[in-house]
Amino acid sequence: MRKLLALTCAAVLTGFAAIAAPNVTFKSIDGGVLEMSDWAGQPVLVVNTASQCAFTRQYADLQSLYDTYRAQGLVVLAVPSDDFRQELDSAAEVKEFCEMTFGLDMPMADITSVTGQNAHPFYGWVKAQTGFVPRWNFNKVLIGADGSVIETWGSRTSPLARPVTDAVETALAGS
Repeated sequence: MRKLLALTCAAVLTGFAAIAAPNVTFKSIDGGVLEMSDWAGQPVLVVNTASQCAFTRQYADLQSLYDTYRAQGLVVLAVPSDDFRQELDSAAEVKEFCEMTFGLDMPMADITSVTGQNAHPFYGWVKAQTGFVPRWNFNKVLIGADGSVIETWGSRTSPLARPVTDAVETALAGS
């Protein structure tokens, strides 16, 4: 029975892992849907964010990274989450805070769960691919132009840190 269960779980994970990240959608903070398939062929840096976190200042660096590389094709997607109890109460408050405080104009998802049983399918896919699960806010996942996970970084890694910008530049060169 355990062997059958293990094989079934492996088959489910294999089937789920076969779903390329570009097929994933997020609810947009502006209403509607953000479809990663719209960014097929482009690298996408997905970052779980929060407005009331010690790392919230990274929004400025995310915008700077986006400004630096967007013309070359980089997409930076902010995914606000209250999983660590540090997000504002509504998407409208998050949007206003980010625009007023940091001048953000990058794509932003609505408030989204990134951990546990209610984690967004993107984060389930990343976990199945790499074992990576956000342990706090401002974890970064770089998706390549082919839809695969290139690299992941934790909260302490600045969006402008050399490992991130090197990986972004390499991904852009290959897209």
